[in-house]
Amino acid sequence: MRHEPNLPKNVIFCIGDGMGFEKVKAAGMYAHGDAGTLSFEAFPNQGEVTTHSADSSMTDSAAAATALATGVKVNNGVVSIALPGDGRKLYTLLEHFRDQGKSTGLVSTTFITHATPAAFGAHNPSRGNLEEIACDYLNYTRPNVLFGGGANGMSVAEAEAANYSVVTDRHGLLTLDTKNLSHVSGQFGDSNLPYEYDGLGDLPHLSEMTATAMDILVRNPVGFFLMIEGGRIDHAGHLNDIERNVCETIEFSKTLKVVMDWSDGRNDTLIIVTADHETGGLRVLENNGIGKFPTVSWSTEGHTSTNVPVYGWGPNAERIGDLMDNTDLYNVVHNGVGK
Repeated sequence: MRHEPNLPKNVIFCIGDGMGFEKVKAAGMYAHGDAGTLSFEAFPNQGEVTTHSADSSMTDSAAAATALATGVKVNNGVVSIALPGDGRKLYTLLEHFRDQGKSTGLVSTTFITHATPAAFGAHNPSRGNLEEIACDYLNYTRPNVLFGGGANGMSVAEAEAANYSVVTDRHGLLTLDTKNLSHVSGQFGDSNLPYEYDGLGDLPHLSEMTATAMDILVRNPVGFFLMIEGGRIDHAGHLNDIERNVCETIEFSKTLKVVMDWSDGRNDTLIIVTADHETGGLRVLENNGIGKFPTVSWSTEGHTSTNVPVYGWGPNAERIGDLMDNTDLYNVVHNGVGK
């Protein structure tokens, strides 16, 4: 699908935390029997992204997400603050679009104050200052939608005091009055959401959180910005757990299918899919067919400096090239406007 280059009305920025090329390959093999078959792999613009932080060849999620959200390299552990530098708050994509009058949202399978969503909606010298990150959300950046795991600096009482409607389970999410509510906090459980492989009980899937978030955000005639994170791909990578890793990646692909179905036929919506970094050094050794986990090897329980994939669809997606740095994606969204 080709589009004339122009400023997108809507931006949907999707991050598979820890999702390297081999994880995409493994999930496609399990889900469909072959690599190259996940929903977002059909996007017309594709490339790969370097991920180093300001102070290390091996980034963490805070520094990588800050690079994506602001176009600026920072030290590991830093959330959208100019460190190294003068310590100023770095202007994020979420803030940029909010200030244009657009609605904004953050959705994640991690607890919502985790590093990746925090880099888009908060500013702090340390990703560990969860209460301060939550305070930024509720009182300063004020995304219209905050859906993810609960606790970890967030509370129902504080969200309600900040005039957010709060839901805490799947039923509450699916019965929300999306036509009338303007600010909603989904606090699902008291940490990260469970792995897909283990079942979510009465908590929602990433695809369901995304569909509901979009129902709320699309009411704004000016447009919206939505960041979606498949955060537990990373956690399964740290565990070298191929079963849980594959199932998280498949749910991330299902979530993109929800986004793609809504966007089909539109020429005003930019969708970017990428990763903040690769985790685990996964290598696929053998495809065992549909419904069977591939044979794999892992090289580490930590992050790696391996390049990660990027996929784009919609206005400005043609700016995605063969090899980019993670800071370049800011300008893909921003239409080349300076940082």
